[in-house]
Amino acid sequence: MNATSPEPTGPEHATAPAGPGRIVLLTTSHRVAPGLLSWPAWQALRAADAVLCADGAHPQLPYLREAGIAVEQASPGAQELVDACAGGRTVVVVATGEGEPVLTDGLARLAGSGRVAMPELELLPASYDLPGARLLDLVQVMDRIRAECPWSSRQTHQGLAKYGIEEAYELVEAIEAGDRTELREELGDVLLQVVFHSRIAEEDPDAPFSVDDVAGGIVAKLIHRHPHVFGDEEAETPEDVKEHWLRTKAEEKRRSSVTEGVPLGQPGLALAAKLASRVRTAGLDVPLPQGEGIGYELLALAVHAEAAGVDPEAALRAAARAYRDGIRAAEGLPGGTPEEKAEDVPEETPEDRPEGTPGE
Repeated sequence: MNATSPEPTGPEHATAPAGPGRIVLLTTSHRVAPGLLSWPAWQALRAADAVLCADGAHPQLPYLREAGIAVEQASPGAQELVDACAGGRTVVVVATGEGEPVLTDGLARLAGSGRVAMPELELLPASYDLPGARLLDLVQVMDRIRAECPWSSRQTHQGLAKYGIEEAYELVEAIEAGDRTELREELGDVLLQVVFHSRIAEEDPDAPFSVDDVAGGIVAKLIHRHPHVFGDEEAETPEDVKEHWLRTKAEEKRRSSVTEGVPLGQPGLALAAKLASRVRTAGLDVPLPQGEGIGYELLALAVHAEAAGVDPEAALRAAARAYRDGIRAAEGLPGGTPEEKAEDVPEETPEDRPEGTPGE
């Protein structure tokens, strides 16, 4: 504490007895660089009569000591801490990563007993997580798993490819089912694939890259393709956005054919619809190939659906789910009745949807 002048003495200067003091539990985030604390936290630390921390290796300690804060390594019990506040003293406890649950439980029991004059208790967050901070945890966990897990340490991009496809399908299923809990879980599984592949990519001897490179690439792409948000362009309607999108995408890709960038390994209906979308956007007049068999009939149906603003893959899945429910009903199982019809697939006009996605 700052030095003060000696207190005057005498009856005319008598003061009230000091209160029971104050306990400040100072929490920090390991996702924020050590030493970057809030101003209220620095004020509490400088004004405290004592600063305690149970973890001698706490990442904040070197920075606190560099700032002139004396920190004692100690882990007092609840009663000891209350006693340390006697006489109106303020004690700051720099919490460990677990948040000092034993200490806080002990203080709660003392307060609930009604037999102890409790100090003022304050929880003071000294640093806060920004949105997306838990992604740092995921990167750290993946790094450790890659190094220590016998299975994960042997995986390759090729070996994981099938899981990426499976997780994408499970995500689509959760979306179409409207299950929010499943949606959150499946988004996490898809995110894991991104982080896992990025971690593997760090080890490539010829062209390594990291998850930061992946994130940096998509950030740059999104900013470039949204000049109406990050630049001086203006866009008041979806049509304006589509115009910006197509122009910037054309500048980036410089494709010699509209078929470039269309993955041929995707499901057939989606492939047909994607090719039709590219043809429509480019203003080309390409007649459908003539041939016999169900394949050509499905191609024509997919092109017709795309022109009408219907995702043929989603439409067929909806119909297949209705068929699945009918089968279960015939078996006497829950899950639908034969009378249930496929859910209507939301339609968009071709003008409402820019060709392509942010990932292309």
